[in-house]
Amino acid sequence: MLLILESGWLAGQLKTLWQILVYLLPVVPVTIELTLFSFGLAVLFGIFVGIARISHHPIIEKSSKIYVDVLRGVPLLVQIFFIYFGLGKVLHLSSFVAGVLAIGIGYSAYLAETVRAGIQSIPKGQYEAALSLGMSRAQMMRYVILPQSLRLVVPPMANDFIACLKDTSLVSVIGMRELTRAGREFYSQYFVDFQTWLVVGLLYLAMTVGLSRLVVWLEKKFKVHGLGERGA
Repeated sequence: MLLILESGWLAGQLKTLWQILVYLLPVVPVTIELTLFSFGLAVLFGIFVGIARISHHPIIEKSSKIYVDVLRGVPLLVQIFFIYFGLGKVLHLSSFVAGVLAIGIGYSAYLAETVRAGIQSIPKGQYEAALSLGMSRAQMMRYVILPQSLRLVVPPMANDFIACLKDTSLVSVIGMRELTRAGREFYSQYFVDFQTWLVVGLLYLAMTVGLSRLVVWLEKKFKVHGLGERGA
């Protein structure tokens, strides 16, 4: 160990890792921004499609099911290519906007199923009680069912948020300069592959570990006692 220190090998490695870290840190906010916009869009679409999945109108229910099946059946990378090279050329979308749309729409299919499961987990007695009070179906959904079901699905939605953060690396293939793209740039300039991807991986790990702690906190804060528990 002393020999290694004396030879300067370790100091050289640490210096390289530091240079990589300094190069990559400025693009971390871009990755976070891309994740927030994408997931916000996914939540918005996911709630609407999730409600549509339990609609009594056959056309709305079937259409929402097709939406979910198609988006879950096509790889996210293909959806990114489709939006960027297809719609993007027609609508002149930037790589950032195309990435947000592709990831947001893709993840909305998964969130729709999560929202649907949350709504269906509410006991039927609460539907009957709301209707007996004279509420319309829209009022029942807005004031009784959705507030409870959305609290129930916070943990799985938070897990999807973590997965969404990691999948933002896919937009590097359309030229979006985020963490993975910046890592590839550094590697191409200095040919230090192992150290570069080690730092990239550690930065993703730091973000996901932080979010995992947030998931645990959210799960405790928004827990609905009596619902979603064993024996409930």
